[in-house]
Amino acid sequence: MDKTDSIDPKAKRRRLPPDERRQQIVDGAVAFFAEVGLEGKTRDLAKRVGITQSLLFNYFENKESLIEAVYAQVYIDRLAPEWSHRLVDRKVPLRSRLLAFYKDYSTLIFEYEWMRIFMFSGLAGAELNRRYLEHLNKMILHPLLDEMHAASSHSMMPDMEDLWNLHGGIVYIGIRQHIYRMPCPDDPGPAIEHAIDRFLQAFAIEQD
Repeated sequence: MDKTDSIDPKAKRRRLPPDERRQQIVDGAVAFFAEVGLEGKTRDLAKRVGITQSLLFNYFENKESLIEAVYAQVYIDRLAPEWSHRLVDRKVPLRSRLLAFYKDYSTLIFEYEWMRIFMFSGLAGAELNRRYLEHLNKMILHPLLDEMHAASSHSMMPDMEDLWNLHGGIVYIGIRQHIYRMPCPDDPGPAIEHAIDRFLQAFAIEQD
C-alpha cells in the first residue's frame, strides 16, 4: 500500500515552506493531544494533519521533542513577561494589580486546549506540569507573596499555601468548564474579583 493511503483524505496535502510545515504540525499536535491525551499516537496525528509519519519525524526527532514544542506554544510562549513586573509595581494598588493579572491569566488558561493538555500531562506524570508550575511559582507567586506581606497589617500573614489556594480556586473555574463540562459563568470576572477581595480581607491586606 502506498504510504499516502494512510493520510486522511479530508486533509489537503500541499507543499509548504519548512517553518510553515513545522507550525502546522505543532498546531495539529496541540489540538490532537488536547482531544486524546499525550498517549495519542504520532501515526494518528500525522494522518489528521495530512502528512506522513515519516515527514513528521523530519521536523521532530521523536515524540518527546514534539511534545516539548506543544508545551512551549501552549504554556511558556504565552506567559506575558511583563506580568512579573506589573505585579510588583507599588505605584498601583495591590488589588488592582491582582485583578489585572488574573483577568489576563484567566483569558489565557480558560481554553479547551490549555486545560485539557494540562490535565492529561498531569495524569501521565509528565515533566511538563512540574516545570510549568515551578516557572509560575518563581515568576508570579513568590513575588506576589512578597507584595502581600508588604501590604498586610495582619498578625498572621498569608503563606504560599494560602496563595496556591487562591490561585487554584480561580483556575478551578476553567477546570469545571473544560474538564467536568459543568456550567460556568460566561464572564468569570465577578467570581475572580470576589475571590480576590475575600482573600485580601481575610489577611487585612490593604486594597487601595
